[in-house]
This record gives sequence, C-alpha cells and structure tokens, in this order.
Amino acid sequence: MSTDTDTVKPRRSPDKKAAAKKTAATKKAPANAGAGRKKAAARSKPVAQQVAARCEVLIIGAGFAGLGAAIRLRQQGIEDVIILERAGEVGGTWRDNTYPGAACDIPSNLYSFSFAQNPDWSRSFSGGPEILKYVHYLTDTYHLRPLIRFHENVASLSYDETRGVWRAVTGDKIFEGRSVIMAQGPLSNASLPDMPGIQTYQGHKIHSAMWDHDYDFTDKRVAVIGTGASGIQIIPELVKKAGFVKVFQRTPGWVLPRPDFQTPAWNRGLFRRFPASQDAMRKALFMFHESMALGIIWNSPLTRLIERIGKAHLRLQVKDRWLRRQLTPDFRIGCKRVLMSSDYYPALQKDNCKLITWPIARLSEKGIRTVEGIEHQFDCIVFATGFDVSHSGTPFPVSGIDGRQLNDEWSRGAQAYKSINVSGYPNLFMTFGPNSGPGHNSALVYMESQIDYAVRGIQALRDGNLKALNVKPDVQVAHNQAIQKRLAKTNWNSGCKSWYLTEDGFNATMYPGFATQFAKQMADLDLNDYELITAD
Repeated sequence: MSTDTDTVKPRRSPDKKAAAKKTAATKKAPANAGAGRKKAAARSKPVAQQVAARCEVLIIGAGFAGLGAAIRLRQQGIEDVIILERAGEVGGTWRDNTYPGAACDIPSNLYSFSFAQNPDWSRSFSGGPEILKYVHYLTDTYHLRPLIRFHENVASLSYDETRGVWRAVTGDKIFEGRSVIMAQGPLSNASLPDMPGIQTYQGHKIHSAMWDHDYDFTDKRVAVIGTGASGIQIIPELVKKAGFVKVFQRTPGWVLPRPDFQTPAWNRGLFRRFPASQDAMRKALFMFHESMALGIIWNSPLTRLIERIGKAHLRLQVKDRWLRRQLTPDFRIGCKRVLMSSDYYPALQKDNCKLITWPIARLSEKGIRTVEGIEHQFDCIVFATGFDVSHSGTPFPVSGIDGRQLNDEWSRGAQAYKSINVSGYPNLFMTFGPNSGPGHNSALVYMESQIDYAVRGIQALRDGNLKALNVKPDVQVAHNQAIQKRLAKTNWNSGCKSWYLTEDGFNATMYPGFATQFAKQMADLDLNDYELITAD
C-alpha cells in the first residue's frame, strides 16, 4: 500500500483566451508532434515502470547450481526468489550437451545433491539423458517452475549503490534483486574454434555442445577434432555408424578405466527402502575420490601409482606399439583433466578409424590440411573442442560500486574471496567462481558448499537488517595470495598447457586442496571479513 498522497486543487473555470491559444498552437503543430511527445514521455518514465519484477534473491541460470540454490533458500524460509534462464528449459550443461555417448565421469551416487539423492540410478556412471531426468526431478519435486523466467538472457548486471539492489537487464526487461547468485556455470558458452579456413569449409560442421541430431552419419567420412572429455565419449559412438572416422589429436591425455556397470534391481530397492545405505555408499565413494587427490593434485608416490595404472590400461587395450606411443602422455598426471573411458582405445583401433597426430595447418573447402601438406577430405567435421571458459572476464558486463567493472578487474586473472564473493560487488554470490574447480572429486560436492555459504550470507543480510555485505579488499587479497602460493606446488601448475590456466600461466580455476578442506572453508561465514552496511 502506497503512503504517497496527491494534493487535490480546486478546479478553475476555463480561460477562453488560453483555450484559444492552445487551439491555435495545436493547428500549427506538425503531424508527428504527438509521436514525439509520446517518445519523450516514455524516456521520462520512472525506473519503477520499466522493471519487470523485484525480488529478494535473483538467481542467474537454471542448471544444477541455480536449482540447488533455490531449493536451499526455500528450505531456510526465503521464498522471494526469481530464476532467470536464457533457454526454454532447465538443465544447463546437461540440457545442451546431448552428443552421443554423453555421460558423467563421476559415479552417479556422488554426482547428485546430498539433500536430494536419487535411489534409482540405472548405472554406476549415468548417461546424459538420465542426469537430465534427475534435474527435471529436482525442478518438479521442489516446485521450482513458478520461480523460473525462461528465455531471459542476462545482458548486463549492475549494482545500484544508493538503493542497495542489483539490476539484471534482459533485452527490454529489468529484474531487480537485493542479492544475486550467479549460477550460469563455467561450461555454458560454446562456439566453433577460431581456426584458419573454418569459414571456407563447405562440409557439415557440428560442435559437441550444439549437436545436430538430424545429421545422418551413416557411411560418411567424419573428422573429430579434439580428444578431451567430450571427444573420447563421441568417438566410440561415431565409429559404430560412420563410414570412416579420423581423429585429430593435439596432445594425448591420461585415460583411466571407467568401471561402468548396470545397477541391479535389488540395489535400487535397498536404497529406496533404507536411505541410510545410500548415504553410506555416497560417503565411501567420496572418501575414495578424496584419496585420489594425493596423486592427482600433488606430486607424490601415489602419482606414480596412478600413472602406472593409466599405462597398464593403455597396454592392455592397445597392442600396436606405435599407436601406444602416440597415445602416451608426456606430462604428469593431473596437469590436465584426467579422462575416464574403457571404450575409447578400442574405438581408435577399429578398421574404420585412424588417429592423426600431425598438427592442423588449416581447414580447406573439402576438409583439413595438416602441416606436412596432406589434405584429408570429409563430409562432416565434429569439433570436440570444449567450452569458452573465461579465466579473465565475465559472461556479461558486471558493474559494482562506483561503476567499477569486473571484466577490468579480472583482466589479468579472475580472483574472488573463497571463490564466491568479490570486493566492491556487495551481495553478489558466485557458484564455480575463481579457484573452486575440483580435479579429483564431484563438482556437486563443491557446488553444494558454495550454495550453503550463499544462503548463510543472504540470511545474515536479513537477520542483521543489512543493506550490503561487502568483502574487505585486504581480506580478499590475503586469501588469493595464499591460494596462489598453494597452487604453485600442484600438478596443475607443473608446466603443461591446459584450460585451467590463462595464457600467461595464472591458475584462476582450480582449488589446491581436498574437497573436505574446501567444504570446511565454505562452512565458516565470518562477518568480520566483510564491511557491513546497515539499511539506514
């Protein structure tokens, strides 16, 4: 209910002279004067009339992180939430990545939220369609659809310091929130790589994150560029249909066996009847992956053991010595993402598949030309080249206090406090912010810790009647100095080139420790680390 009142003035009798002047002025006015007045009136409309909706918490993205944040906020009694989603459906990465063979390389019971476990996983490592089904289960079970505004692509995000609100611009709409959770995810933007000649290639082009399900690969000559996490899943499926597949490898990766098997009915029944048994399984899987950190994050005797397992896996599956040499990595395990597959090596040895290790010089009209001068002709090229992961910018412009730009501040490498807050950008929380990447455990374990931290921060704003919660600059600097010092001792910074690092070698991606250490870090919201601005 508004408290503003209008002063009511007594009506005056019409002034005949004034009326005559007004009539004359109207006759002399140009034909489009009315339109001009309407445009001027539109420009002078107050901001409130241009805002589509206001809320306490604005969430950007309806993938795992955004939906999980909405669930946890509601469980803490925070109902005034809006989720902005650029697509027409939930799912994030698992909605977009529908290429054949798409699956998770973390066991299903661990690749899920602890507060919403699924007893009905059909396999130990579930495929993309089943993971997407779980995302829909979260959406429908927790009644999240009314919160989601679909087809709202955030173009910019800015902080109104006077009013203490964030403004998200989506096309011709503005959404305002007292707090914002950026949950758009690090693997959300994909595009074809900037390769010489890519515009002149006349065949069919497909990116792994924008799969063309209408294209028929039967008897086609197909190239696959990239042998990372998506490439090693696509290749075994393509060789089943395509006439011939050539795989262009830049650098061989470490590949460990993937023990994927069907979950028996009795196991699913046990989980449904006794949820504690699934909790125990989840904890066992978590601790096993935690132990892997000793060999993957740091250089230790366990590193050599895991490398021996990788080489034994290669020897058992690849008998040809020359091919084995081409597939043997020359960097320490953990420096790049560790890959999981039991059918990639066999696929490369099929009669209709060939590995090409010569570097690509350019794309031609009919295919790919490698540096030794050979042109390989194809009907279709599949780009398994990953996502546009930004280490030194944001997916859209973000403006903070005094108009400061996060893109500018991150131009030499992204930095945040505990991966979730940035000084000068009050009440802004991030999931998978700088230095929160897991190298050995489930991404959802890290994500859940960040979500709970953000919820505690939003509760602190409520409980303390605060206008803003802004991390202190010196606290953020000290935190990042400690993180980079620890990163210098990890395998990720051991010399190879990976998407974890910026061009000049700055690691803005990974967390240098155990998942338990990350969870402990996120469990502590110390208000002494923040500037507290009251609502007055």
